[in-house]
Amino acid sequence: MDIQQRIQHQRVQHIIDSYGLMGAASEADGFDTYVNDLLNQYPSGLLELALVETLSKNWLAIPMQKGVAFLAAAHECIKLWQEEIASGSVSLGFTPAQFANITGLDPQIAFSSLATFPESPSTLSSQAAID
Repeated sequence: MDIQQRIQHQRVQHIIDSYGLMGAASEADGFDTYVNDLLNQYPSGLLELALVETLSKNWLAIPMQKGVAFLAAAHECIKLWQEEIASGSVSLGFTPAQFANITGLDPQIAFSSLATFPESPSTLSSQAAID
């Protein structure tokens, strides 16, 4: 794994650790496997966006969904975005500034993944436009 991949994995892990998204210890192996599968299948920035989207959608749910179920919901976000990209528009529930507030990470890295996944979208909803 090169340095760029390590940084990308650390950014995803930072979000997971910051919000305790792994869930129960009994799910740890399955959770780690799912995260690695998603990182191998999609750009890490896209996974960051999906984690934050899922977090924001489930913010007020008590108890908040965690573990493999949380990752499955984030994966569904990515699948939905694939369909939206094909139609020319991707809609996110947060802005780059909100992403930075939620994660403490540079939003430019995550949002730039939309431009390369899987093809360049022709429009991006105004709420998700890069600052």
